[in-house]
Amino acid sequence: MTASAAAAAPGRSSTGRRETRTKRLLYAVGGTGAFLVFAVPLAWALFRSLQPGDVIVAAPDPATFFDLTGENFTALVTGPGNLIRAVGNSLVVALSMAVLTTVLATAAGYGFARFRFRSGPLLFALLVASMMVPFQAILTPLYLQMNLMGLTDSLLGLVLFTTTLNLPFGVLVMRNAFSSIPGELEDSAHIDGAGTVRIVTSVLRPLITPGAATVALYAFLAAWTEFLGALTFLTDTDLYTLPVAMVNLQQGTYGQINFGFIAAGSVIAMIPCVVLYVALQRFYVAGLASGAVKG
Repeated sequence: MTASAAAAAPGRSSTGRRETRTKRLLYAVGGTGAFLVFAVPLAWALFRSLQPGDVIVAAPDPATFFDLTGENFTALVTGPGNLIRAVGNSLVVALSMAVLTTVLATAAGYGFARFRFRSGPLLFALLVASMMVPFQAILTPLYLQMNLMGLTDSLLGLVLFTTTLNLPFGVLVMRNAFSSIPGELEDSAHIDGAGTVRIVTSVLRPLITPGAATVALYAFLAAWTEFLGALTFLTDTDLYTLPVAMVNLQQGTYGQINFGFIAAGSVIAMIPCVVLYVALQRFYVAGLASGAVKG
């Protein structure tokens, strides 16, 4: 090494260290800012839910602002509003719909990705195009059809309704997930005597888990927050889901609007969403990126 090169090497090393420190600082600042954007509203909602209703609507007073209590949650659980039953109904609908959507989307996605037939591209294009049609535009025909089948005022009908709406997105994700997997893996499994079901459930399952988790998470969140469909197809108050029960709560089901109840109900509504997203977020990011290059 020449003398000039030896003198330049420490300089390049020092510059690289400064760039690394700058990148780490920028990442730390950006990550902290993103965390605060999402965490502060959640923390504020939780804090408000622990305040009495009269404190929430009153002007800020240091003497009472930090008087926290769990009476809002206690009133919702023991009160006549059937909020706990509504939570149970929402869990039944959301979990059932997530499982059904994931299974159907996996089967359809595998078919579109692996089976070649003349009308396949056209059918897939129509399926994707259906995502552009707002379901409010077809709500009346859907209601008439479900009423004819005896599925109105039924949690099963609501599960089938929400599954139908979210299935196109699930098929799109799973088709891309299967398309990103080399076909040689299946050829080797076929040579070993494995059938299609065995290949999907054993050989390909670890590779499609991110896509399946994405479909399940998206379906659960869509069903958990579904309001208009539940309001349209359900008339029995014992079958109301959480969003419908929350609207009744906002309209004063308890005799008057209690903003403490509303804040507590909102916290109860967001708990499953936050827990499920945190548990599956690494699969969610990978699932959305699957098939981004090939597919």
